[in-house]
Amino acid sequence: MHIAPFDNQNKPIVDVGDALVPLNFFNIVKLKKGESYGYSVPGFETCIAPATGLIDVSVGGFEAKQLGGRGVDVWDGEPEGVYIPTGMEAQFICLSDEAEVFIAGAKFDEVLEPFVVRHDEIDLVQYGSDDTKTHRKIKHILGQKQHGRVGRLLVSELFTVGAGGWSGFPSHKHDTNQLPLETRHDETYNFRFKPNYGSGLQMLQREDNEPGDAYHIMNGSTVCIDKGYHPCCVLPGYEMYYFTILGGLTQRSLVQNFQEAHKEQLHTIPGILDMVAKFK
Repeated sequence: MHIAPFDNQNKPIVDVGDALVPLNFFNIVKLKKGESYGYSVPGFETCIAPATGLIDVSVGGFEAKQLGGRGVDVWDGEPEGVYIPTGMEAQFICLSDEAEVFIAGAKFDEVLEPFVVRHDEIDLVQYGSDDTKTHRKIKHILGQKQHGRVGRLLVSELFTVGAGGWSGFPSHKHDTNQLPLETRHDETYNFRFKPNYGSGLQMLQREDNEPGDAYHIMNGSTVCIDKGYHPCCVLPGYEMYYFTILGGLTQRSLVQNFQEAHKEQLHTIPGILDMVAKFK
């Protein structure tokens, strides 16, 4: 489902008990210097990740000072994040003139320990090629490096490299628990484009060998993926970014089920198997 850009007034875009992606939580909080925001999400572990701006974060007795620091957009610097354990009260305050902050969440009952992920701890993966129109960079905020410290939540930032091209291809799905072939992971995206008047297309083929849906995505679009194969693309001449939230039903590690018709292309896209291995 596509949620067009709108002013959410710091209220969750994907809330607890969402009908499509009940394993996910997503909010965007916009603050000006000196303003603060506090929250807790019972039954969900979360991650605070500034899209832009600089913030101080506190949760319980834990503090993460000067988190973030990117300037005008998500291309202007590196990501950082703070893991917030299930149901705990977190608060952050804006230190810069303005800040836009993503809050990502996944359903999880246990209470773990908070921690911070700095820019030099981000797990970077780059794969694909210009020839195959699949050149992409992934920055894992909560990825393989944090595997033993997080319950079900995976958080990453995905960038197209260069202008135009495809992402999420070969087409894959992860809507059914059928290990070792596939895991059930709900997924939520928030898109950005450079320049910001760029746009793209999100495909969603719910049934194999049947026509699917396509959504015109713009700067600030949110997409919820509950079922089906879901590649996306950006128009020629523009760069695309999407903040990605994955929440697993029974495990954190993602097992993608690649569409049979396109599976052979796993061997034509440089580095894609290494990319798959990082969603753990």
